[in-house]
Amino acid sequence: MDGDHRGWRECWLSGAVFAVCMAGTTLPTPLYPLYQEKFGFSELTVTIVYAVYAFGVIGVLLLVGNASDAVGRRAVLMWGLGCAAASAVCFLCATGLGWLYAGRLLSGLSAGLFTGAATAYVMELAPHGGASRATFVATAANMGGLGCGPLLAGVLAQYAAWPLYLPFAVHLALVALSAAVLLRLPETVRERLPLSTVRPQRPALPAGVRAVFGPAAIASFVGFALFGVFTSVSPAFLAESLDVTNHAVSGLVVALAFFASTAGQLVVGRVGVSRSLPLGCAGLLAGLALLAGALHWDLMSLLVLSALVGGGGQGLAFRGALASVAEASPAERRAAVISTLFVVAYAGISVPVIGVGVLTQSIGLEDAGLVFIACMAVLVSGAAAYLLRRPVPARI
Repeated sequence: MDGDHRGWRECWLSGAVFAVCMAGTTLPTPLYPLYQEKFGFSELTVTIVYAVYAFGVIGVLLLVGNASDAVGRRAVLMWGLGCAAASAVCFLCATGLGWLYAGRLLSGLSAGLFTGAATAYVMELAPHGGASRATFVATAANMGGLGCGPLLAGVLAQYAAWPLYLPFAVHLALVALSAAVLLRLPETVRERLPLSTVRPQRPALPAGVRAVFGPAAIASFVGFALFGVFTSVSPAFLAESLDVTNHAVSGLVVALAFFASTAGQLVVGRVGVSRSLPLGCAGLLAGLALLAGALHWDLMSLLVLSALVGGGGQGLAFRGALASVAEASPAERRAAVISTLFVVAYAGISVPVIGVGVLTQSIGLEDAGLVFIACMAVLVSGAAAYLLRRPVPARI
């Protein structure tokens, strides 16, 4: 009994460390309008600064995504916390655009190091028989941390002094505390290998996985693209079209999407993978439609609804996609296939986001958003239609 209590305490503590790291990746979201005002850059630059993060994540996943299996979970997570701390320092020292690029790249490296290693670590620290509950801890830490970042930064920027500095100083302190916690947690990889054994991972897709992977990848791409556009341009939309300049409100709207995603992921265990993927696609489509309405009619209520509905759809679709792809993959290639899915998902944060920024230069933010929504709606509708004809047979 004491062992179970200690195991759950360690599981929750590792989840808290996970959440702190992920919060840092979304911390700048409500602050972009302030950076635009300070450094005088365009909306396109905002989207590029945001997308640099995704390039960092993808690079880590491809180059050293399996490092924690060799050198141990704690070592990789300490490197991730180091990158998170360096990112915060870059934002604290920011005197120009180069600092923001560096900060976002380091933030992406920290997320890439944490994504797989922290998820495995949280689940391995849980007592025997607690896999389902540990999955909840990992899910809540990941998406909940992403949601807490803009909420924390927005509240501090609105109601405290030094809006471009205090959020990162607070996060730096939390990272230091997380490092102290991590040092007291046990290592779960028993047989460790030297770093030289870690090799870059090429995207892998066995023939038997392709039928499942296609719609799963499309749903993941659209879901992450929705999050990417929502978090990178919604503060500007709130300020320019709705005259909402309260940073706390801006941060809360973005946070709602991530919290809704957490709720959507938790529902998957009840509805099953075969239904969660098409239901998630439907939620994404509804979220896109609500976002289109918000952009067209300049309505705050529709923007909030799009965050809730689209976020819930993203959670359903992405956890369903992960489960279905993992179920269809041969055991010896499962990690490589899942890494490939993450690469596609994070491509959704970068490519469409930059596309919206480019279009904004010529047709304006609202029309660019509508073009993005139309393209994503076509993709997710195609995936949903395919899934209705050929349901995913996986079980979770």
